[in-house]
Amino acid sequence: MLSPQEKARYSKQTILPEVGIEGQEQLCAAKVLMIGAGGLGCPVLQYLVAAGVGEIGIADGDTVDISNLQRQVLYTEPEIGQLKVSVAEKKLTALNPNVKIKTYPFFIDGTNALDLIRDYDIIVDGSDNFATRYLINDACVILDKPMVSGAIYKFEGQVSVFNYNNGPTYRCIFPEPPGADESPNCAEIGVIASLPGIIGTIQANEVIKIITGIGAVLSGKLLVINTLNMETHIFHFKLNAANKNITELKAIPQYCEVPVKVISYEELLQMLRKNNDIQLVDVREREEHGAGNIGGINIPLSEIDASYDLINKENPVVVYCASGIRSERFAVQLIRNGFKQVANLQNGIRHLGSVMPAPHSKL
Repeated sequence: MLSPQEKARYSKQTILPEVGIEGQEQLCAAKVLMIGAGGLGCPVLQYLVAAGVGEIGIADGDTVDISNLQRQVLYTEPEIGQLKVSVAEKKLTALNPNVKIKTYPFFIDGTNALDLIRDYDIIVDGSDNFATRYLINDACVILDKPMVSGAIYKFEGQVSVFNYNNGPTYRCIFPEPPGADESPNCAEIGVIASLPGIIGTIQANEVIKIITGIGAVLSGKLLVINTLNMETHIFHFKLNAANKNITELKAIPQYCEVPVKVISYEELLQMLRKNNDIQLVDVREREEHGAGNIGGINIPLSEIDASYDLINKENPVVVYCASGIRSERFAVQLIRNGFKQVANLQNGIRHLGSVMPAPHSKL
């Protein structure tokens, strides 16, 4: 039963004959899990919360980076370094306090996917890599949950709904992950700012249709849009029953990943005592570095492409940030550009507190 306040809030939606009060009540009773709070997750979350979906889970272990702000419209510059799920929860609650927001400040993987997905009615995929998409698909097949999937690449995007009413799965159109030589380098893919908003909004629309039972859901159909010429195409595909025979989650290689050595703060101190050539690099933004650091030079992740010559390839490099996430990305880029001795400071420096012994390094 909708309260008078809810009737007023959702009036523009309930006056639609296809939705009505009954449809709104279905929305208010629904539980949706958003995996990824990035470019796609931001518009999906905003529109589902505005529409009155009763409970929304957000799973993402990332923090806000300055490079996100071009397209991830939930975040602003003062929130750089904060957990995305925490910032999103605060802003979405301000948008609609009637919606229950649950946050999961970690990345989905084979150890937590089934437990995470089990409690929700619809799963929205806002991930940015093949390994996670296949993982989400397989978990949804095992648990019989619909998966609303979106993907973006430069100026093009696609949306489909998988495993809906026993319909085709992600593997029915993309049977296997691409090989290492077929998968684009994650660090080299750009995207126009508006594209995630377009694709994410379509994903939110599909979720609303599924919950209320209206319209034709994109099940067995892949919508592809090219925003440079505004051409759209719908590709039809059928269920391959063999793709329903999934009983356990298997590891999918992520070809965008590069192994990075991880060291503790204690190990860093030992290394610095033994080797005067250690290069320590803080990859946070300059205002973060100025507010407190453990030494070394400051090269923000957003400036890495213009800063390789500031680091000596012949000497060991240890990178750090607040949580270890941005510094891992920085380390990957160094390795891809020929640096051989690179380590990432485990969990960053946030947990060290206000009093931390300052190590010294060559830089």
